Amino acid sequence: ACSPNAWRLIGSLKTLSNAYTLLLASGILVGDSLGDHYGRKRIYMLGILLFAGASLLCGLAPSGNSLIAARAAQGVGGALMVPGSLALISASFAPDRRGGAIGLWSTFATLTTVAGPILGGFLAAQGLWRGVFFINLPLAAASLATLYWGVPASRDDSLTGRLDFAGAALAAVGLAGLSFSLTEATNLGWSNPLILATFLGGLAALAMLVVEERTREPMLPFQLFKSRTFTGTNLMTVFLYGALYAYSLFFSLNLIQARGYSAGQAGLASLPFALLLAALSRLAGGWVDRVGLRPLLTIGPVLVGAGFIVMSVPGVTAGPGSY
Repeated sequence: ACSPNAWRLIGSLKTLSNAYTLLLASGILVGDSLGDHYGRKRIYMLGILLFAGASLLCGLAPSGNSLIAARAAQGVGGALMVPGSLALISASFAPDRRGGAIGLWSTFATLTTVAGPILGGFLAAQGLWRGVFFINLPLAAASLATLYWGVPASRDDSLTGRLDFAGAALAAVGLAGLSFSLTEATNLGWSNPLILATFLGGLAALAMLVVEERTREPMLPFQLFKSRTFTGTNLMTVFLYGALYAYSLFFSLNLIQARGYSAGQAGLASLPFALLLAALSRLAGGWVDRVGLRPLLTIGPVLVGAGFIVMSVPGVTAGPGSY
């Protein structure tokens, strides 16, 4: 059982995490559209600057509320960065080399995902949690220098009009409403008026995008969903990564609560998955260039599903010493 202070700490940490996630999720579509209109390199660099500035404010935060506000600003910076990175890769590499480049991007993304919590946990254990945010500053400086001198500018030349501000606002409001309601419903309950209002308001805002799509250059052209490849790939991504994120949560809970692992041991137990993912991403990117996407997008999810089936077998999750 947790003490009241422990529960308050857990609630504060969740709010801190949700502040970043909410702004990130609601702004990604807008960040992508800004890059198409005003230059992917320019918007990506703006995102890095905003993320780095917010990191500095996080590290200097004098109170919990200011830390939460700075984390929200980090989410805005992340929303400008995330779509820009892959867009720049796609624009900078020829089709026959693009798979390997994206694979290398995935490798480093995975390595930072693995190393970040380990390094952050070590610094926090030493009472140096502010250092977690200050680490971003030299990385941002190196990234900005590389982008400025080494990456050519690119944008979508087929776009001739202004940014679809109405579509951008509807997408941001809709995604923010859904993200907030889905993350806070576990705390407040689905019968809470705020949860119902944000959930239904988010759905309404996204539904209005269908009507707004009639504009000359809509931010989200719904004709994309007429493509079976586009729609199928997005559905597969939702189910696959939704399952993987759920797996990471329940796997850790099983190790800690059912098997008695410490938090550090549970983290180390997840390392083989992350390291194999990092090691194979670069190879898989090269395979895409040689054999195409369809075979890998078929084999990969099948292997993931087989792994989930094995983990559901009695004895694998029954408790300590049940292997």
